[in-house]
Amino acid sequence: MKLTPCLKALALLLGLAATVASAAPLKIGFAQTGAESAWRTANSESMKAEAAKRGIDLKFSDGQGKQENQIRALRSFIAQKVDAIVLAPLVETGWDPVLRDAKRAGIPVIITDRSIATTDESLYACFIGSDFLEEGRMAAEWLAKKTGGKGRIVELQGTPGSAPANDRRKAFAEGIAKHPDLKIIDSQSGDFRRTGGKEVMEAFIKKHGKNIDVLYAHNDDMALGAVQAIEEAGMKPGVDILIVSIDAVREGVQAVVAGRINCTVECNPLFGPKVYDTVTKVLAGEKVPRKSYNKDELFDATNAAAALPTRQY
Repeated sequence: MKLTPCLKALALLLGLAATVASAAPLKIGFAQTGAESAWRTANSESMKAEAAKRGIDLKFSDGQGKQENQIRALRSFIAQKVDAIVLAPLVETGWDPVLRDAKRAGIPVIITDRSIATTDESLYACFIGSDFLEEGRMAAEWLAKKTGGKGRIVELQGTPGSAPANDRRKAFAEGIAKHPDLKIIDSQSGDFRRTGGKEVMEAFIKKHGKNIDVLYAHNDDMALGAVQAIEEAGMKPGVDILIVSIDAVREGVQAVVAGRINCTVECNPLFGPKVYDTVTKVLAGEKVPRKSYNKDELFDATNAAAALPTRQY
């Protein structure tokens, strides 16, 4: 049957409508740990901004620092039949049951930022994050060189049971073990929060007085809280107490330029582009690396000022 011009136009419109319908935006669920630090805020903004740029329907959930909230969010994403789930796990263990539910529903899960401990590696597609062990090693090497391998250290740990806290503590301890005169005299958790860093540092100063040569903080927010405690105790951060931190958020790098923090090791939070590129490949059935890490730098008095103008977070 020969189509009239009107029928041809109608067929074209129907075909276009079908194409648009089939190209529905990706629906992705992202379970974030919380908003405990400037790093975490930058990480969330990267995920949200990149999703908006790509027209992705992002279902964002703030775990508010509780694993049960994140598990509840994952179950909600599964019920909503999202195309993929992105999880930034608060702690390493306890994820297997909900991940099995996602696998049964045919929803791939990408783990970001912090790794998980599981006996079934098939429960998630891949891991994208930072090498926390390398960050701890870099901090230890810089400190050993700066101090000549001598000093009494207090340590501000991150959230107990989390991958960054576990790995940064382990690698740093192994790094300074090569230098018998570098010793950790106290170590407590500040939960990656500025208020926690200030409170724990106040307790360290009350307990040890001026017998503290070095502070090693698992993130900049805790280090910045500790800086305030040191100043309120009448001491000069960066001079009376050497400060080594991790994250290299803008405020942390600014503190290095000002001499209030001596060194900060980068942990790049801008995961958005890499995560969504990976999700697209996974959904297309393409093979992706099982683990991939962002490249991190170290900033101290030699390079912080030059790097500051280009910091994106």
